[in-house]
Amino acid sequence: MSIADEKYIAVQTFKRNGEPVSTACWITGLGDGKVGFWTSSDSFKYKRLKNDPRITIQPSDARGRPKAGTSVATGTAVIVTSGADFDAIMSQVKKKYGVMVPISKFMNVLGHLGKGKYAYGNVGVVVTLNA
Repeated sequence: MSIADEKYIAVQTFKRNGEPVSTACWITGLGDGKVGFWTSSDSFKYKRLKNDPRITIQPSDARGRPKAGTSVATGTAVIVTSGADFDAIMSQVKKKYGVMVPISKFMNVLGHLGKGKYAYGNVGVVVTLNA
């Protein structure tokens, strides 16, 4: 089973001081040793990736707790907002996660009520995994 077949992954990005921050994400395969996920352009994950493209991913549960017996994969992230990789991430995530996408979007809206508009899944992240 490849990491792209997992339902959830723990994504670890890095603050400016080098401190790692882990969050759970959905994942899709992009071929050629690449995987992808989406995030918000308003998220701290997006801001951390803009400053440091290093990333680690590991199969996890929905809360981002790594699955026992799995290993960490390292790679480099590239943020995409258009193009073939962006389109692939958007369509494949929607296909793979189905009804969870509108539910997640609704929960995102609820979680940000009274805080202003917060983008949802408007940025793709392409991860090239290290060999």
